[in-house]
Amino acid sequence: MSKPLYVFDMDETLFNADCAMIWNAFLVEKGIATQPNFIEEDKRLMGLYAEGKMDMEDYLAFSIAPIASLPIKHVNALVEECVESHILPKQFQQSKTLIEQLTRDGIDIVIISASVTFLVEAVGRRLGIPAALGIDLVEKQGTYSAEIFGVPSYRKGKVTRLEQWLEAQPETYSAIHFYTDSINDLPLCEYADFAYLVNPCPRLQQHTNTPNWTVLYWG
Repeated sequence: MSKPLYVFDMDETLFNADCAMIWNAFLVEKGIATQPNFIEEDKRLMGLYAEGKMDMEDYLAFSIAPIASLPIKHVNALVEECVESHILPKQFQQSKTLIEQLTRDGIDIVIISASVTFLVEAVGRRLGIPAALGIDLVEKQGTYSAEIFGVPSYRKGKVTRLEQWLEAQPETYSAIHFYTDSINDLPLCEYADFAYLVNPCPRLQQHTNTPNWTVLYWG
């Protein structure tokens, strides 16, 4: 018997914050990101993201630089600490309640994010969601590089990555429900059967009259 699939963007959708920005601030706090104006450059790049204009390769070259020489095991331990202490407290109560209800009902859930996979998977583990898709990075000599492996889960790439995931599943889903805040996710909103715009950004707000799209104000 078929059942629905619920798909969630991560940043500013499940959480009242951008998890990648929290992670970058955490690296500064830990003394790992020491480049001058690191936080200011992060804000500038994320401003471009909000406008749907960010070049993902440029962003990754910037954001991976502080951890490029750290062993993957060390990075992953830092990520777990960051998620526990800095990210989970930012979860919208509405998303927490919804995920708990879907889990009780046996509904499959996927997180798909333009953040890097090691961060998305760590969040997914803490939320009890094993299907967590992010931007996969090429590993070199036991470290994360800024080189993208495969199709990045960004803009139209989110549709491709979700299609690849669906093809690998034994389940046939009756409908796809997708939650997001961002204009970058317009292609996946259009692909889904039902879209839920969570505190939508100004450009996504312009599409709120689309059939089967619902605006949600979480806080």
